[in-house]
Amino acid sequence: MNGASRDALATARERLDALTDNTSVDAAKLAGELAAVTALLDREVSLRRVITDPAQSGEAKAELAGRLLGGQVGGETLDLVSGMVRSRWSRSRDLVDSLEVLAATADLTAAQAGGGLDDVEDELFRFGRIVSANTELRAALTDRSATTAAKSELLRSLLGGKANAVTERLVTRLVTHPRGRSLEQGLESLSKVAAERRGRMVATVTTAVPLSDVQKQRLGAVLAKLYGRPMHLNLDVDPTVLGGISVRVGDEVIDGTISDRIAEASRRMAG
Repeated sequence: MNGASRDALATARERLDALTDNTSVDAAKLAGELAAVTALLDREVSLRRVITDPAQSGEAKAELAGRLLGGQVGGETLDLVSGMVRSRWSRSRDLVDSLEVLAATADLTAAQAGGGLDDVEDELFRFGRIVSANTELRAALTDRSATTAAKSELLRSLLGGKANAVTERLVTRLVTHPRGRSLEQGLESLSKVAAERRGRMVATVTTAVPLSDVQKQRLGAVLAKLYGRPMHLNLDVDPTVLGGISVRVGDEVIDGTISDRIAEASRRMAG
């Protein structure tokens, strides 16, 4: 997001934090209602354009949101959405993207309050690895001809009672409402939101053998110092790397694996 949309999302995040800091607010319920509003505005393009039209006053757009959502969602959700439609957005889609981020953030806040945020981060990463390794599962979850109910039931059989309830809700929403993203892109976005919830960055670490607890602590400390922020490590074991370690933070890759050095040597010989 750029310009006005980035500023509007930042303001909405602050409002969400203020709401969820209040222990009387049900963060999980708030997440579900925000997700429902996201689905509505994603589906109703004309409505989305009206409530993001810069030619309309903020109050007029907030009144419209109130008429549409009043009685359908709780007061906290309505106040949050009303504040967002009063803001200016660079693109109408940015409002929907931001609502989706806030829904995920609210769910992750619920996980954090219950002491399960680390579990959710790890489960999102592991689920992504399982999907990448299982082409039949990926095909079933991304099959456009499959019904929402069928996909939800498949995920319930995979995650129900085995993963944190927040993980199951986040993955189910992603699979049933991908909004044009690949499953991998959606899971990566959720992992980033989870890390941001704790003010951390995410590093995907690939090694030939599992790291010891001491090695993980040292690597986390080195990366935190390098990037100036706490780092959450998503650990992946891949025997094909032969040895060494590969670290990806965002779009940056630090590759010190033997396989990478062999490949580089081969390229030089070929050249």
